[in-house]
Amino acid sequence: MEKFIKNLEHGKILSLTEAVDYMPGQIVSKTLAQNKHRSLTLFAFDKGEEISAHESDGDAMVIALDGTGKVTIEDTEYLLSGGDTIVMPSKTPHAVYAQERFKMLLIVIFPENR
Repeated sequence: MEKFIKNLEHGKILSLTEAVDYMPGQIVSKTLAQNKHRSLTLFAFDKGEEISAHESDGDAMVIALDGTGKVTIEDTEYLLSGGDTIVMPSKTPHAVYAQERFKMLLIVIFPENR
């Protein structure tokens, strides 16, 4: 049977927060699903780590799982903590910075004609 979501046990209640571990001085990512239409990735940022400003062809939704992260969309900064969600529109500069250790689920939906 083909599995479309990988790196997580199927048929079991899981904690996404516990599914990816912090590493000192690093950003750890765990891909859960990826194809030309969508991407689901868990991230764990050590304090002070960041993904610098960039753009994506798809809309990207960040779901904060743990800690505090700063998401910048164009020139506006937003602070996210556990349970908060923000959508970063496609083709718009955005960045993520860990004010404290920060875990998030990133969901990116790409256009059909990609």
